[in-house]
Amino acid sequence: MSSVGASHVCRSYCGNITIDYPFALRSGCGHSGFRDLLFCINDVLMFHISSGSYRVLNIDYAYQSMTLHDPHLSTCDSIVLGGRGNGFVVEHWRAPYLNPTADNVFMLLGCSTQSPLFQGFPTGNHVPCRNVSGMGCEEYYGCQGWMDLGLARMGLAYGSGPPICCALPFDAIKSVNLSKLECQGYSSAYTLAPLRVSGPSEWTYGIRVKYDVEVSNDSFCKACEATGGSCGHDVEHFGELCMCGSWNSTSNCDTIMKLSVGGASLPRDKLLGLLIVISTFWLTSFRM
Repeated sequence: MSSVGASHVCRSYCGNITIDYPFALRSGCGHSGFRDLLFCINDVLMFHISSGSYRVLNIDYAYQSMTLHDPHLSTCDSIVLGGRGNGFVVEHWRAPYLNPTADNVFMLLGCSTQSPLFQGFPTGNHVPCRNVSGMGCEEYYGCQGWMDLGLARMGLAYGSGPPICCALPFDAIKSVNLSKLECQGYSSAYTLAPLRVSGPSEWTYGIRVKYDVEVSNDSFCKACEATGGSCGHDVEHFGELCMCGSWNSTSNCDTIMKLSVGGASLPRDKLLGLLIVISTFWLTSFRM
């Protein structure tokens, strides 16, 4: 029944990245909103959602964020078209917990005239395309990748049709689904405040995701860890569990189980004492 060492039962590592609450690699560990999300393959941490798999470059627990890499993401040096990129689409039930940060710009490339992005706007007024945190398509058009494709500055003189690049914050569309948006590719970059860079060749490319846990879950987890437990969840019903080594609790590791006596829960020492008294009474009665 001891919970000694239980506080690290869910903590693990993949390469040089620490996996801790709310994430986990072990079934039943971590927050249920992040279940079946991370996988360690040959010491490479992978992040999997409905739009595809991404390599995790780092997890910043202090700022509750993580950085992802899509191998088919366009950068300044390489423009990837042909619809090969993942984009970023989160399952509906997982959306409350994961979203790209507000300073992350998505630049959608080669979208068709019929794309939902451009429906309902006057010709030549391609709202909602706009800069995000000082990053946008006007600068991105100057990248070497466009020159290598023979499309240098093409976006600035695209005529009355849609621009070849449309920059947006994630909140404007809620889902970067290249197929549904009828786009050929995408790029994603983010800022590392207060650092300001001079141009797209110095932008940090990747997807920076903010993760969030409800206050109630956070309070439960802190109480669990304070008693030597690890925060987890029921794999069938997804309720909160405090993992205490060889046993689990719905509160913390100072309580074996919830025993309702007048609406109160008995702590472990009192519960054990009660069980001993009951056992002694039963044995005495049996002998008589």
